[in-house]
This record gives sequence, structure tokens and C-alpha cells, in this order.
Amino acid sequence: MKQKPLVKEIAKERVGILLAAALLEKNPELADRQAMAAKKMALRHRIKLAYEARQLYCKSCKALIIPGRTARVRLGRSDTRVIRITCLRCGYVYRKIISRPQNKDL
Repeated sequence: MKQKPLVKEIAKERVGILLAAALLEKNPELADRQAMAAKKMALRHRIKLAYEARQLYCKSCKALIIPGRTARVRLGRSDTRVIRITCLRCGYVYRKIISRPQNKDL
């Protein structure tokens, strides 16, 4: 039963390699297939993707999001600072609130 941790470690490494290759890929179809293969492998081996890796997938259509290529990224100008990310495939818009640094007087 010593094989499971080794298999999980190899799968985690391959997921990282596939995501890195998908981000560098110029062909969008190949990048999508690599990203979906990485996600399937992570699910199959019960590997939790890092926060940065989870943000690479659209929450609606599950497509790979690459800012500038498959997604539009905008900064909000209101009192609460917000990053708006729009998936160019399905049009889904999701927002991330940017917290302002708190000044602590010590």
C-alpha cells in the first residue's frame, strides 16, 4: 500500500506540468484539452488544486481562462476595489474584491 502516496505525488506533478503547458500554448483547442486533462487527473486522484489553479477555470462553462486571450480583465473604479473577469466564451462575469491594506499604528 506504499504505492498510493507515490501515485498521488506523480499525479500532482503531472497536473502542474499540464497546466503550465496549457498556459503557454498558442493553440486554444490544445490548451483547453490540456487544462481539462489536468482537471480530470486531479479529480481522479483526489488532488486539491491550488487557489491560483482553480481561478484558471470559468465557473460557468469550465473553460480555461487566460487573461487577454480567453477572458477580459477589468478594474472597478468604485469605493470597493473590484476585479471583473469576463469569460469570452460564455460571457459569465465574476468579481473579486480587492482588499485595501490596513494601516496599523504600532
